[in-house]
Amino acid sequence: MISLDVLASIARDAGQAILPIYHNEDFEIQIKSDDSPVTKADLRSNEIIIKKLAEVSKLPVVTEESYVEYDTRKHWRKFWLVDPLDGTKDFIAHNGQFTVNIALIENGKSVMGVVYVPDSGDVYSAQQGLGAFKNGESIFNRSVRSELIASDSIFHSTPAVEMFFERHSIRQVIKFGAAIKICKLAEGIIDVYPRFNGTKEWDTAACHIIANEAGCKVIDVETGAELVYNKASMKNNHFVASRNDLDFSAT
Repeated sequence: MISLDVLASIARDAGQAILPIYHNEDFEIQIKSDDSPVTKADLRSNEIIIKKLAEVSKLPVVTEESYVEYDTRKHWRKFWLVDPLDGTKDFIAHNGQFTVNIALIENGKSVMGVVYVPDSGDVYSAQQGLGAFKNGESIFNRSVRSELIASDSIFHSTPAVEMFFERHSIRQVIKFGAAIKICKLAEGIIDVYPRFNGTKEWDTAACHIIANEAGCKVIDVETGAELVYNKASMKNNHFVASRNDLDFSAT
């Protein structure tokens, strides 16, 4: 298995390659079949990650921009799951809230992950049983706040999320983009992040293991269990990410 440092280096290389596109606002935006935008930065990052993973690993790779049908991947025990540019709308809006996400999936679980934030240079990483890190320093959500702090999506909030905040008397909400929300949970900046509309497996896989290794959970509201990966459909069910000591099962 490759190390977290190697994986972080790959994510960093991809992120650094797309920064000139970001700063020059040379996006060349296209609209995909699911009405989501894709830019040449997404495609450039995708190309770099696939190439560099192939240099260090023989495992197959699934990315948002290089989808693999279920008939091919359903027997895979281990594979790389990648979002080469998570937060394309944030990228286009030029708010800095976009990430490069690379995760290792084993038997339906995320066991290793890196989230790189190109605009800030921050690297979040984790490996099962080895802890979670931000820029090489250990992170863990040790919050004991009674007044919970939540996060919400900049572009994808819903009335159901607003109702969740009201139901749980959550008054302070900080908006972040992409996988940054769950990374902020891992480092204790927030306590809970509900997501009640569409995400895909590549959106959550890398930050999921980071959350787990930092004393947090990402719970599928339909099953009451942690999100799982390599399903027939790569759409996630709605979920609530939170500290381990919090219970939103009645949500």
